[in-house]
Amino acid sequence: MNIAVTGAFGYSGKYITRRLLAAGHQVITLTNSPERNNPFEGRVRAFPFHFDEPRSLEKSLQGTEVLINTYWVRFDHQHFTHAQAVINSQILFQAAKTAGVHRIVHVSITNPDIRSDLPYFRGKAEVELALQELGISYCILRPTVLFGKEDILINNIAWSLRHLPAVGVFGDGSYRLQPIYVDDLAAAACTHVLAAGNATVNATGPETLTYRQLMETVRAELRLRRPILGVPPELGLISCRLLGLLVHDVIITREEIRGLMENRLYVDAPPLGTTSLTEWVGRHRETLGRHYTSEMARRIDRVSAYRSN
Repeated sequence: MNIAVTGAFGYSGKYITRRLLAAGHQVITLTNSPERNNPFEGRVRAFPFHFDEPRSLEKSLQGTEVLINTYWVRFDHQHFTHAQAVINSQILFQAAKTAGVHRIVHVSITNPDIRSDLPYFRGKAEVELALQELGISYCILRPTVLFGKEDILINNIAWSLRHLPAVGVFGDGSYRLQPIYVDDLAAAACTHVLAAGNATVNATGPETLTYRQLMETVRAELRLRRPILGVPPELGLISCRLLGLLVHDVIITREEIRGLMENRLYVDAPPLGTTSLTEWVGRHRETLGRHYTSEMARRIDRVSAYRSN
């Protein structure tokens, strides 16, 4: 099949594209980083998103049968916002429909909520609604935290445990997560390319951990002894902002802390993934967290490949 994947040179899109190529499909990518190093030896043609030129976007998608969409932004910033990401997603979906795409596999998030005052989860719900009302076949995948070699969250937890004298959790750390391995998500996306009918699927991993247990698991697998302290959320946010100034990054936002503490990264559903975070961290203990991974660096540097830890 002819398939378009957004962000094939980035994180989850790269794993999806790798599986599609292995299965014999033809793949193009839509990206904000068309000059980034192509890890597929020229087998994947790159086209700019052209959100401001819908006709160019339609032209790029001509002949495409399925679109797999991973596009989103993590937090609001002067250069990108959730509100604009919602508009861009709507433009992308309409361009895909006009170009003749007959199915969209869309990567969302657990517990999107149209009534939430958290722009991430509200925006994700708005994008899901736009897709559901588009009038073409779709599958919505709702992953929780992703982990893998190019990951940010788990890597930077490991980095903190390696480099800081103590590490904090917000409040008591009892809120839960169900991390899923990025290639398990990729496998699910590729499976739903060929499926029929509309579906919404929670994409969680096989382990359910509290945030404190997540920190303790990474610490144990790295064979470290750093103390893990419960801190008031506001104090934790201030500490992360100060550390962010040192590493030139946005480590976490107030809204992300609220999302964590509201258990929005947990659902009561059977796991989709099979790869254990605990075992994966153990296998990568020699490299995980050796270098800090910057979200802002990825957004600003549109040429360099993502670092694999």
